[in-house]
Amino acid sequence: MADVQTGLILIAEAMDTQQDSLKPKPAIRAAAFSVHIFTAFGAAIALLAMLEAVREHWAAMFQWLGVALIIDAIDGPIARRLDVKNVQPNWSGDVLDLVVDFVTYVFVPAYAIVASGLLLPVAAPLLGVAIIVTSALYFADLRMKADDNHFRGFPALWNAAAFYLFLLHWPPLWSTLLVAALVVLTFVPFHVLHPVRVVRLRWLTMSLIAIWALLGLYVLEMDFRVGAGVTIALCAIALWISFSDALIRLVRSFA
Repeated sequence: MADVQTGLILIAEAMDTQQDSLKPKPAIRAAAFSVHIFTAFGAAIALLAMLEAVREHWAAMFQWLGVALIIDAIDGPIARRLDVKNVQPNWSGDVLDLVVDFVTYVFVPAYAIVASGLLLPVAAPLLGVAIIVTSALYFADLRMKADDNHFRGFPALWNAAAFYLFLLHWPPLWSTLLVAALVVLTFVPFHVLHPVRVVRLRWLTMSLIAIWALLGLYVLEMDFRVGAGVTIALCAIALWISFSDALIRLVRSFA
């Protein structure tokens, strides 16, 4: 009986030793957690952008939001490379990413849209509330992405929407109608291109995104005082991102 108990103890100790050997090393765990810290810095960048927005330094606000966009673009590939999900299972990168995205893609831009004077004064606060509420619902919708990684509906890219409002600087009525339309389109099931994850014509998409980034930097450097050519090019890229899937489907239906 004693020999059996001793054997069971030895087996249990061997299993514990094996489990310990399978655990990631401290350096690997630290590297994985540093990715979460890097992602969280996006929220800190949002605070800096908000401070610039309160001062009505709109170009500087968009520059900080651009930094946040870069963080959002590269933290995912780094996390997958380091297998952060399995190395640090107690921390949800998906939840963290949504929190940061909400403040950078929605909250700060919504403030800018409302406070900039681009909308009709009577409608601006109401539309600001609508942006926040509908975007929060959109972020919680498990159907926000289609099987082919296109977004369903307007994907709450209010940082981009705000950029175009400042770029176009339409009369307040037109800008108000555009924002109201985007709020409604949040729940309309058309497909919007995900610039990175959609495989179809990715070479074209990434080329257009690179051009958009260069033109966007130029626009901010010039404080939105640019010629018609730059504006038309930026609008054309936005239309491709928004409606290319519908256009391709329409062409294929006639093929």
